[in-house]
Amino acid sequence: MREPSLRTSRLAIAGGLLAAAALVGAGFLVGRTTLPDPPAPIAAPQPPVSPPPPPLIETPGVLGRADLIALGNRAADGLTTGDAASLPGEAVGRRVELILPFGCDGPAQSDSRAPLRWHYDAERQRLQVHVSPVRWDLDEWDIEGHAAPARLEGYWISRPWSSGERCPRGSAQSAGSIDQPATLPGQTLAVAQLIEGEEREAREFDIVKGVPPESFAPNEGFRLRLTGRLGQLPGGKSTRCVQPAGTEQRPICLIRLELDEVRIENTASGEVLGSWDMRPRERKQVP
Repeated sequence: MREPSLRTSRLAIAGGLLAAAALVGAGFLVGRTTLPDPPAPIAAPQPPVSPPPPPLIETPGVLGRADLIALGNRAADGLTTGDAASLPGEAVGRRVELILPFGCDGPAQSDSRAPLRWHYDAERQRLQVHVSPVRWDLDEWDIEGHAAPARLEGYWISRPWSSGERCPRGSAQSAGSIDQPATLPGQTLAVAQLIEGEEREAREFDIVKGVPPESFAPNEGFRLRLTGRLGQLPGGKSTRCVQPAGTEQRPICLIRLELDEVRIENTASGEVLGSWDMRPRERKQVP
């Protein structure tokens, strides 16, 4: 029997390896063709489309001191330019909260008749505050067309060039540095309610209260807070301006209010010293 040579042995081994490799490759191909198809990718759910938010509707806010001063300036300009008849009356009915600082120069003299004043008895620690409205006849404002007897009761807005709701601070320039004496301007803007019916005295508001001296600041005075709505004067508007001294005079204007409440407040502490419901009986029943 013939022994295999070294060369033939190597060929036989190589052939076996090739055959094994072929079998492995064939098995791999068969496996690839028999595997199931991979599942289709599942799309991620899309978030629901929300409708756009409704547009914001801006509701008119409460009118304050700066707004009433602007309203008075518009009315004054309308009178002097001849466009008073074209001023709209859309402000009638708007809510109002007006703050009038008073007593900024300190306590009044014992015999003072100022409509807004206060006095403090340091020995007895007793505070007295007095508030009374100014009273006008309708013809003082050239108001016509009101059949029932009526009058106006209200308050001047002091310093109508300033929107500040606190007593003014002293300026760097004192009055003593001015060579010529200064003339203070008269009152030019007022708010008032229309009082109808029988003649009576104007309603006054008085407070007598024990207050320690550290609970208020004399240089800050007090606050008169008027809340209510803009009323309507004959003619459909809330304002009325006149020029008693002629066209060179700054117009004097009045804004009608329908008062709900009058408050007197301590400016330093914010305490309400007194409050009075001013709504007529028929309006008090309305929520």
